[in-house]
Amino acid sequence: MNWTATIKAAALATALSAVSLAATAEVKIALDTAPDLEGSGTYVWANTFGNYLNEHGMEAKEYPRGALGEEAEKLDQTSQGLLEVNMADVKSAGKLDTLIYGVYLPYLFEDIGHLDMAVDKGRILEKVNAATTPEGVRVLDIVALGSGAGIFNTKKPITHPDDMADLRMRALDETQIKLFESWGTKGTIVSWSEVPNALQTGVADGYMNPAFVPLMFGHTDFIKHYTNANMVPSTRLAIASEDWYQGLSDADRKIVDDAVKAAHDANRAWLKRTEPAMEGKLKEAGIEVTHLTPEARAEFVDRSRKVYTDGVLAPEQVEIWVEAADGAKM
Repeated sequence: MNWTATIKAAALATALSAVSLAATAEVKIALDTAPDLEGSGTYVWANTFGNYLNEHGMEAKEYPRGALGEEAEKLDQTSQGLLEVNMADVKSAGKLDTLIYGVYLPYLFEDIGHLDMAVDKGRILEKVNAATTPEGVRVLDIVALGSGAGIFNTKKPITHPDDMADLRMRALDETQIKLFESWGTKGTIVSWSEVPNALQTGVADGYMNPAFVPLMFGHTDFIKHYTNANMVPSTRLAIASEDWYQGLSDADRKIVDDAVKAAHDANRAWLKRTEPAMEGKLKEAGIEVTHLTPEARAEFVDRSRKVYTDGVLAPEQVEIWVEAADGAKM
């Protein structure tokens, strides 16, 4: 008996079996919100993506928010190939490459459509993925959350940056800390699961988010004021395991790519449909809505520009985003 040949054959059979299992394995999709097709743009994306896979012969399953861990744990699982698709915060990819933080540059984009065109014309995701895929993570899409980010707080109406001097804002990351400092106020990083307690105990007085957030997460008992500042398009990310993505057959990879496009289109259609009604829902929930005067908005814009040169992005990274945004206006 040729034991060498037998061992090689066994090894090949094991490898082929692993490939076969990988090809037929369930595609796990980690959700970041409740499964609400009316209130959650990220769920619209995830649900459309998963349904497309299932309809085209790839088994996909949604996992509830928190079921697979918090953001850091889900990022680790994604990078290690244990989690196929993850509805993640921008910070997740930002840990691997800071270029993605350009989506936070305040008042650079007129709306989500302008952002989409800039990302396309500037080939932004291609540039981001050049740095993140060696770390095991692929950014599939930038996902719209809702209306442009505004200012929520528990204490008073905000009509001008100076009104925020005595507030301490919940920050997602260092980028938002820099932004709040540019307005003359302070920020403190608080994980999203700890936000209700932080707001009720005074650890934080407010946060920056799209209009639907206090409604979806039950914060209307303590959030009482909203300023429609429309600073940046409100976004998160759909990220995937690069090991999983590269391990797909050509046919399955095309299905995944087509599912991303279907999910992107559904997400943007959802935003167009739901955005106009958001402020009315805030008022119904007892939240006072404030709109900025042109002069106050100009002051926010002027102060916010400081983060272009004093933020987490390198000057050359800022230039990439600014050129892309300018090119998308033409």
